[in-house]
Amino acid sequence: MQVVCLQEEAFYALFKKFIEHVEFKRQDKPEKWIDGEEAMSILRIKSTTTLQRLRDEGKIRFSQPQKKIILYDRDSIIAYIEKHARETF
Repeated sequence: MQVVCLQEEAFYALFKKFIEHVEFKRQDKPEKWIDGEEAMSILRIKSTTTLQRLRDEGKIRFSQPQKKIILYDRDSIIAYIEKHARETF
């Protein structure tokens, strides 16, 4: 085992670089489960009733881990949008 000694300034500079790297990598992957507000934003809808209808009709996947918490699967929302996309002429 090797022991590496760093000056305090070098340690904090290295640590800061590590945090920046982790945050950069985290931004690349959007979260799989999103809340209703973000789901409505992606779908470009303003009505929670429309979101509920999509959920009730089984058009988008959702999870309800607690009674008042409903999370939506980002991939199913994107798939729903892609399913209704029209090709250009």
